[in-house]
Amino acid sequence: MIRAATAADAGLILRFVRELAEYERALDKVVADEAMLAAALGATPPSAEALIAEMDGVAVGMALYFHNFSTWTGWRGLYLEDLYVTPEARGAGMGKALLKALAKIAVERGCARFEWQVLTWNTPAIDFYTAMGAEIMEEWRTCRVSGAALARLAEGG
Repeated sequence: MIRAATAADAGLILRFVRELAEYERALDKVVADEAMLAAALGATPPSAEALIAEMDGVAVGMALYFHNFSTWTGWRGLYLEDLYVTPEARGAGMGKALLKALAKIAVERGCARFEWQVLTWNTPAIDFYTAMGAEIMEEWRTCRVSGAALARLAEGG
């Protein structure tokens, strides 16, 4: 079963985010807390939305997403920030069900694109996404400015 998350799911989502970050060897980078996630999910309009995957009434995965906009297409898109399924539920179709549910949302909302990123070393995820029809766009690189560098850039330097 796939259901829409609410702000009340913030603790569960944070647990999944931490488990994903640990798998991606970046647990020390997680600074979000439950209150921050609840505020993002509960804002009007929401800063982020999420789906929860349940098996036999137990939450076993989630997909956290938000809208972006493409100047090239002139339409908004759906951006998947995090997709996570617990190790014990992998192989049961939960990841596929979450991606299908997000694709349906994207189509219903008139999105031109449904996009996400994957770590270059995460070959199981790359293989899964490719099997689902995703195009791996090797020529694009993520650019990020954060922390002290963000503050410096904002001050003009």
